[in-house]
Amino acid sequence: MDENPGLPPDLRFLKTLVTILTGVMIIGLITVVGLLVTRLPGAAVTLPDQLEIPEGARVVAVTQSASYWLATTEDDRVLIFAPDGTFRRDLALN
Repeated sequence: MDENPGLPPDLRFLKTLVTILTGVMIIGLITVVGLLVTRLPGAAVTLPDQLEIPEGARVVAVTQSASYWLATTEDDRVLIFAPDGTFRRDLALN
């Protein structure tokens, strides 16, 4: 038995299209969320156990490269570290 016997054929067709579109959108949303979760990199950066930060320097940001670490400080300096965390060089930004 039809649940809405009084609906004209055009409205039943429209109702079917809306239902199909809703299903496709739900599947698409689940697919996008799944791809974001599986494809975005996680916490791949591993910090050395300890960076040898000079006295009085307060680190604001740290960046990793294949051959060194960079740390910027509040007093506009860049600290360069070896991959194992030992201090290499200090550069002023001004």
